[in-house]
Amino acid sequence: MSGARQKKQAKKMRNQPVSITLPGEPGPFPGGGSRASLSPGDVRSEQQYQQQKFSNQSSGPSYRKDQYFPKGQNRGERGRGRGGWQGGCQSVSEEMPKYITVSTFAQARAAEINAMLKAVTQKSSNSLVFQTLPRHMRRRAMSHNIKRLPRRLQEIARKEAEKAVHQKKEQSKTKCRKARRRHINLVAEFNRRQRKNIWLETHIWHAKRFHMVKKWGYCLGDSPTEKSYRACYRAMTKHCLLQDLSYYCCLELTGREKELLKQLARICSIDAGLTFEEACCLSGRFEGSLNLYRADRYPEDMLGPVTFIWKPKDGSENRQLWIWMHPALKQDMLRELKAIFQCSEPEEIYVPEPITTSIQEEKQMDVVPSLGKKRKKEDKEGEKAVPVKKIIGDGTRDPFQSYSWISQTTGIVISDRTMEILRYRLIGPLSHSVLTETLKAASLQTEMADSASELNNWWVENCKDSEKVSLHQRQSAIFELLEGISSPSELPPSTILGLTVGDPRVNLPKKKTKAMPDFEKYQDNDKVRQLYLEGVPVDCAHSFIWDQDICKNVTENKISEQDLNHMRAQLLVPGSHLDLGPCESKIPILLVQQPGKMAGEDRPGWGSGWDIYLPKGWGMAFWIPFIYRGVRVGGLQEALKHSEYQRTPHIPNDFPDCQAGMQFAKELETSLLEKFKRRPPAKRANYVKLGTLSPFVCPWGQLTKNWEGRMKASGEFVHPSSPHLECCATEGHGFCDPKAEVVKEASPETGEVEETMEITSLEGVRKTEDVTGTQDVSERGETMTSDFIVLRSEKLLMQLSAWCYPTAGKDRRIRLISRLGQKEMTEDVFLPILMSYPRALVWVNLSLLRKGNPELHAMICIPTEDDLLHLSKDKLFCGPQEPKHRDIFKHKVQKLKEEKKKKKKDNTKASESDPPSVPDKKTTEEHEDLILGLWSDALPDVTSHCSRTLLGYVTRGDFSLAAGCGEALGFVSLTGLLCMLYKQPADKKGLVLLRTPASLQYRFARLTIEV
Repeated sequence: MSGARQKKQAKKMRNQPVSITLPGEPGPFPGGGSRASLSPGDVRSEQQYQQQKFSNQSSGPSYRKDQYFPKGQNRGERGRGRGGWQGGCQSVSEEMPKYITVSTFAQARAAEINAMLKAVTQKSSNSLVFQTLPRHMRRRAMSHNIKRLPRRLQEIARKEAEKAVHQKKEQSKTKCRKARRRHINLVAEFNRRQRKNIWLETHIWHAKRFHMVKKWGYCLGDSPTEKSYRACYRAMTKHCLLQDLSYYCCLELTGREKELLKQLARICSIDAGLTFEEACCLSGRFEGSLNLYRADRYPEDMLGPVTFIWKPKDGSENRQLWIWMHPALKQDMLRELKAIFQCSEPEEIYVPEPITTSIQEEKQMDVVPSLGKKRKKEDKEGEKAVPVKKIIGDGTRDPFQSYSWISQTTGIVISDRTMEILRYRLIGPLSHSVLTETLKAASLQTEMADSASELNNWWVENCKDSEKVSLHQRQSAIFELLEGISSPSELPPSTILGLTVGDPRVNLPKKKTKAMPDFEKYQDNDKVRQLYLEGVPVDCAHSFIWDQDICKNVTENKISEQDLNHMRAQLLVPGSHLDLGPCESKIPILLVQQPGKMAGEDRPGWGSGWDIYLPKGWGMAFWIPFIYRGVRVGGLQEALKHSEYQRTPHIPNDFPDCQAGMQFAKELETSLLEKFKRRPPAKRANYVKLGTLSPFVCPWGQLTKNWEGRMKASGEFVHPSSPHLECCATEGHGFCDPKAEVVKEASPETGEVEETMEITSLEGVRKTEDVTGTQDVSERGETMTSDFIVLRSEKLLMQLSAWCYPTAGKDRRIRLISRLGQKEMTEDVFLPILMSYPRALVWVNLSLLRKGNPELHAMICIPTEDDLLHLSKDKLFCGPQEPKHRDIFKHKVQKLKEEKKKKKKDNTKASESDPPSVPDKKTTEEHEDLILGLWSDALPDVTSHCSRTLLGYVTRGDFSLAAGCGEALGFVSLTGLLCMLYKQPADKKGLVLLRTPASLQYRFARLTIEV
């Protein structure tokens, strides 16, 4: 038989039984018995029977052929072809056994019959029943018409069809794009997608123009898809930039004023600035901002920064307070507020109307249309079907979960009004022009447009009150005065103005224009001067947006875009002004002035603007008119740059002492580490050789801990009578100056002589190459949660700012200190600060003297006396250079690679019978975190690892379009800062060195503290 036929026969016989053995009596014979149980004649007859049986099978797989012949029989003895088969038959017929054991023989034949029946009934291929028929019997209709098959196969085909129905995936009912783009289907799909991450009301607008990111439970626009980096800066500087801040969370506190102030005083401190008891904020005229801490824990356990607005007094005992915060801080603050007020869940739970999702919509559409009639969406309930309704507000809220908490003892209620109030921000000097062109004060209305409708019924009732009408007129007059003010920064900071406006969609221009100021209205009259000096009166800060019932009425009775466009189509003159009359909606809003840059001497008022608070449901109705006035829209990256140019901390990037900041740092480290691992070793920086211990995260706890140890070890600034005296004498060195040794050695790779660093700190201590992995790796993670604080005391920050203020002329520092009322820097002055805050960080900003572009996690270092001397001699001197370090982990990484290769080679050579080799557990744990180019052991002393003493790290840095040079923001150790300022000469105070993680070049920068 040819090779092709043998393969074909082997494929046929692959599912056939090779040998049959009874389960109860194992043995080599068909009956399952042994050779001893047979007589000599039976033995011979059985051998001949087996030989005759398997000689009939002419071919088969080679591994089966060896099983067909008893031991001692050769392949050559088997006859091939027809002659061999005949010979086998003749030999069997000649020597037929006379006697057989019936029971054993019957059991063997029964087992063979069962195996044969199983092989026949078991399906050995994936073909259907009609595909197994001969080609001449197949019909095309058999695949869907079972009756076309032979009757013997119809039952099997029916079972296959039922099985296929269950396995078939449910296909979407709306496949085509036309069906998907129907408004009802779009709304249902958008509602479904909002269940996991909250969408802002401007989400669809942003999704078409921005790179979207999922953060803090929201879908937010990160940055525009077009090139707009410089354009956004120009908008903030010369025109107007618009941002949607509706993702900020609002907690409303309601109760008696004394009870609120008593408990709120526990989570803030007057030492850090304003409190909730500030008189100007308590009246409701101004917005306040402060940092919150856990109850009675200042300055430790920070919660985060917030802004707050008090509702103006209306004669009742109860007051309302809004606390606005970043969504990353919400849960911690809500938990703390519920704890201090002892609030519990209220009994009444509001259950909103159900909203139809896309799944329910599919069920409604799953109806077979009758012939001759139009398709109509119906469900089992018919006319009682729930219509698809667009989600307004937070789509992730559980309708059966309460979002307000009440205190049984004091009666104070905490309500979560997140996404119930929308918040937009206008940044730039022309924010006034955009506001006054877009918004118009609402007209008075004393009669209802329709008695059956509830549209504007609250406004009609308020217009009947003469006092409220007079208040609305005064608010409108002040709002019109804004057009005559050149910049929002000219108003008192954080001024609040309440207002009721008409529908801004009515005033929409024909085409997109750029709002420009009207110079004829820039008159220095008495009213504008009074607004400059006194600000907005207290009564004009009132707004109806504080009333939840009014906000609900305004949201529910909004005129739809479809109805508004239908009214425009009916105008006699197309494009003319649409006058809705009494049908025009009236919307209560709140305007809050943002002061912009207030700290420092350069660019005062830069980045000022207005915040607009709106009821939910009116987001796009205000957004599109703002766009038509020529504003540029920014995302999260533009907000980051806005705070960077203002030199203020950004949430949560620049708050390392709160939980949100720690979480942000951990996520940033993970993403940067994954990006680093994706590059091959030859295409990425070796941070060990560059002397960068922690390139992806700032070890603040380790930094403050090392500086505290250096201060105690030196004993230079500790009085003899002080209990903190340490008996660690230092000969000839202060704790600010490490002893660096440059050692020349041959490189193992190139053979060239390289300069490597060996650092000997004053603690005695160990060299960099002597660091071993004896400490647990978990200690490195503890640097994120170490006991350190960020100094936020305004009094101390002003003192530090005066000490490190840059000096350009003779005696300027003396004049500045006397003007600020600060003291000269002596040991008696700053020693109590060191004792009170041994592990503290200070927020600083740095400006490069020469070229250079600071980056994230750049190191802030202290220059030596030689560096300052070199700079005074050569004004073009950029900075010193760090000698290259030796990679002490390189041989460990190479050893690990060799072990992996050897282990892989041994596994391939090992036989299957040998047990798998167990790897050394100790070696595996030792090398599991080894990455070439990164410091893999516990961090040594970070301050003395390099040739220049480490002072702090940069959290944000880039080339500043506002300053025209590289600028950076970051934190430095308070202990190290005081040490540096005390040692530096008078004309060089505040000079530091900056070095990016992937560079050896230091660059000079000026350090300042702005308060």
